[in-house]
Amino acid sequence: MSKQMTEMLKGFLEGMLLAEIARRPAHGYDITARLRELGFTDLVEGTVYAVLLRLEQRGLVDIEKVPSEKGPPRKVYSLNGRGRESLDEFWGNWTFLAERLEQLHTEGEQA
Repeated sequence: MSKQMTEMLKGFLEGMLLAEIARRPAHGYDITARLRELGFTDLVEGTVYAVLLRLEQRGLVDIEKVPSEKGPPRKVYSLNGRGRESLDEFWGNWTFLAERLEQLHTEGEQA
């Protein structure tokens, strides 16, 4: 992954995690695996867990600890009302940015 892509991803990662958790409750490993399936192959698991902790501290997700066959209980993250509001805001911002970027791209090709 290029440095530019890594920097861009940092700005979107929180929204990406909220979107994935909105699909279904999951633990950090499952979330990381799903994002890797989508093509974010260089995504570091530690980065995902750091963002999940931030989402937890901001009260955007609910946590359920479920027993694990190997080791301590796992945290399963689910989206709560505040998280849904934050995700909706993310998608609104994403739409705004994507439209403006597409406009810049299209106008740049015509110049």
